[in-house]
Amino acid sequence: MGSIEQAPPSDEVATGGNLKISSSWLSSGPAAFDFRTDTITTPTLSMLQAIAQSSLMDDVYKEDTTTTEFEKFIAELTGKEDAVLVMSGTMGNQIALRSHLTQPPHAILSHHRSHILNAEAGGCAVLSQAHMQASYPANGLYLTLEDIKRDAVISSNIHHAPTRVISLENTLAGTITPLAEIQKISAFSRENGVKMHLDGARIWEAVAAGAGSLREYLDCFDTAQMCFSKGLAAPIGSVIVGPRKTLDHCRWIRKMIGGGVRQAGVISAAARVAVEENFGKGPNGEGGKLRGTHEKAKIIEKMWTSRGGKVSRPVETNMVVLDLPYSGIETAELIRVGKEEGLKIMGGRIVVHCQIVDEAVMRLERVMERVLAKKSVAVVQEEKSDYR
Repeated sequence: MGSIEQAPPSDEVATGGNLKISSSWLSSGPAAFDFRTDTITTPTLSMLQAIAQSSLMDDVYKEDTTTTEFEKFIAELTGKEDAVLVMSGTMGNQIALRSHLTQPPHAILSHHRSHILNAEAGGCAVLSQAHMQASYPANGLYLTLEDIKRDAVISSNIHHAPTRVISLENTLAGTITPLAEIQKISAFSRENGVKMHLDGARIWEAVAAGAGSLREYLDCFDTAQMCFSKGLAAPIGSVIVGPRKTLDHCRWIRKMIGGGVRQAGVISAAARVAVEENFGKGPNGEGGKLRGTHEKAKIIEKMWTSRGGKVSRPVETNMVVLDLPYSGIETAELIRVGKEEGLKIMGGRIVVHCQIVDEAVMRLERVMERVLAKKSVAVVQEEKSDYR
C-alpha cells in the first residue's frame, strides 16, 4: 500500500518571516483516519500556495483572471462551451436545474436515492416549483432506459406534471451508471425534448475507474455539476458546465441566491490544484490519485469478505458498503470498535479518499477482525445451544 504518511511532530511549522503554517496543511491532517465520507478531506500545502498566488479581482464583474482561466480550463477538460464556479454541489445542482425550468407545471425525474431529492432541503420545490418524480431502478443499483421510459411523463395529460428534466447522479453511493446506458437515456431524452442534468459530484470517480472519459459522459448532458471539495480535497467549490447561453442564465440565478463571490480566485486556485493533483490533468484522470483510492477500497472489500463478511454491492470506486445485517453486526458496535482503534466510521459505508493513510487501512483490518470474531463466537455458541 506504499509508505505510511506521518504528521509533523509540532502543530506549527515556520516557513520564513512571521508566517507559520499549521501542520494540517503539510500532511493528511484530520482526514487521515476518517472513513465516514470523502467530504472531510482537507486542503493541501500546494493549494495554500496557489491561493497565495491567485488574483484578487472581482468575479461578479468577470474580472478575476484566476477564476476565468480556471473556468476555461474546466470547459475544455469536459468538452463544454462554458463553465461557472459555484460554492457547493447543492448550489450547482439547484442553479442548473432552475435554468432549465422556466414555467410550471414541470417535473424532474431522478433516482429515488438521489441527492437532489433527499439531501438538498427541498430546493427543487422552492427554487424551481418542480414536482419530483422518484424512479426506482429495476436492477437495484442505477437507472436504465427502461426505468426512465416507465416513469417519465412525456404525454400532455393535464393531470400530471410533465417531465422536463432527467437528472442522473454518477456515481451514486459509489455505484457507476455505465456510459452506454446514459447514452441511451440521453438519446431518448433528446427525442422527447427533455433536458439532461448530471449531478456529477463524484463523476471524477467514475472516470478514474475507467468507465468513460469526462467528455464522453458530459456529451450526454445539457448541464452538469461537478464538485471539488469531496474526494478532490479542495476547501470549497463546485462548477456548472454547459452551453454559454444556459450558463449566462445560471450566473443570473447564482447572483439572485447570493452565490456571487468577489475575490473568487482564492477558491478557484485551490480547486484547480485539486483537479490536477487528485483527478489528473487529462479527461481520463491521467496521473491523479483517485485510482489509488479505488485500489485501497478493493483491498478493504477483500479484507472483509475473506473473513466471512458480505458487501451489499461490488466495489467499483472508492466506497465499500458492508452488509452489517448479514453478519449480525450492529452499526453502533462497528463505530465503537472503530473509535477504540482511532478511526472515525459512520456505519457500513466505508469511504476511501486520497488522504486515508496506510496505517488507517491496517487499523480498519483490526476492526474487522474484532467485530467478525465476536460474530463467529456467537454463531458457535448458538450452534452448541441448538445441539443440546
